[in-house]
Amino acid sequence: MEQMQHQMMGYDRSIAMFSPDGRLLQVEYAKKTVRQGSTAVGIVCKDGILLVTDKRIVDPLVVSDAIEKIFKVDEHIVATAAGILSDARVLIEMAQLKAQQHKVTYDSPIDTLTVVKDICNLKQICTQQAGLRPFGVSILVAGIDNGTPKLFETDPTGIFFQYKATAIGEKEPEIEEILHKKYKDSITIDEAFKLIVSTFCKVLGKEFNASRIDAAYIKTDEKKFRKMTTDQIEKIFNEYKSKK
Repeated sequence: MEQMQHQMMGYDRSIAMFSPDGRLLQVEYAKKTVRQGSTAVGIVCKDGILLVTDKRIVDPLVVSDAIEKIFKVDEHIVATAAGILSDARVLIEMAQLKAQQHKVTYDSPIDTLTVVKDICNLKQICTQQAGLRPFGVSILVAGIDNGTPKLFETDPTGIFFQYKATAIGEKEPEIEEILHKKYKDSITIDEAFKLIVSTFCKVLGKEFNASRIDAAYIKTDEKKFRKMTTDQIEKIFNEYKSKK
């Protein structure tokens, strides 16, 4: 038994080595890192796209407004992440650069799927070359393409899926269960934000408060990235608390 465990240990020493049952253990470890990250939710709405994340402030001396977990890729594309945020920053900065290069080269905004594929291509390379490690981060990328809101999730393997609503990070299964029950195609950005606030309060515990929420949206008719202000967030949060 001990000899078998010793043999199995060797298969997680290299990213390029498959285990006998066909698994890349380093990639699976990266996925576990994502599940330990702060929660992020994306929802496609009737009037646009919404991303909300938990800042998960662990030190009361940290300035909450200085924590950035939602990033503008282009005016019409926004992203957030769960896992190792330094990994996310590198990938999102690459996406920002690609978006600007596309605009300069073709005089038109880049589409969301192209951004997602560029991110996933780099993630995939890091699952097959010795000496590298997988990016320990899942990224939600949302945008407006030709008047249609779109939401994609990328994971450490380089796989991506398009969603109507999804969650990554801590408590992902519990939040997705609520989204399955309460999501509707007719939901608006305001309704979706209220849904996410109530979900976070139920799932993330009694210590959860408004200062931990970061949110951004893009309306279909505007195609312009906008962050929710502290006042907007606190108003919705207090409304929910007052109804309990």
